[in-house]
Amino acid sequence: MLMRILDRLEEILIATMIGGATLLIFIAVAHRYLVGVPFLFPYLFPIDLSWAQELCIYMFVWMAKFGAAYGVRTGIHVGVDVLVNVIQPRIRKAVILFGLFCGALFTSIIGTMGAKFVYGLMGTNQTSPDLEVPSWIVYLCIPLGSYLMCFRFLQVAYHFWRHDHLPHHDHGHVEGVDDPHMPGSAAAAAEAVR
Repeated sequence: MLMRILDRLEEILIATMIGGATLLIFIAVAHRYLVGVPFLFPYLFPIDLSWAQELCIYMFVWMAKFGAAYGVRTGIHVGVDVLVNVIQPRIRKAVILFGLFCGALFTSIIGTMGAKFVYGLMGTNQTSPDLEVPSWIVYLCIPLGSYLMCFRFLQVAYHFWRHDHLPHHDHGHVEGVDDPHMPGSAAAAAEAVR
């Protein structure tokens, strides 16, 4: 139950950040060009959107940090596994677990360094240039995203150790499109029934 809440929260955060940043960029660009229209100038010129670019950058950074953790959980990160696939299954399992634990170690180190950095910023009065948000809030994505990614590496390692299965993303699958020639698809099952 708790894991489903965390998974859903992660997905909602990523979708909200990317959707919000895209909408904000569209509004800022439309504003920039529509200010040049003479009859709209008096209405649009007083609106200040100078902060929009900074907020979009922060939203994309937060989305990327949490998106990396999502990528580990779902298996969508690019991986070079040519060598891993040709070694013996017993050794392959050890090599894969070693790689997952190295990922967990690396992200925990980055998370700890980020937490120390954020903690140091909390004692200062530094703010972002346009939004004037405390800088430690902006950089909080580093420890949060890195620790979540570390947790995801450990979660995948545990699942692989117990079930010999890694999360895998089928690059040929498009959600909502059913290929009748693909074994196991609903269209193939319906064809077999006829």
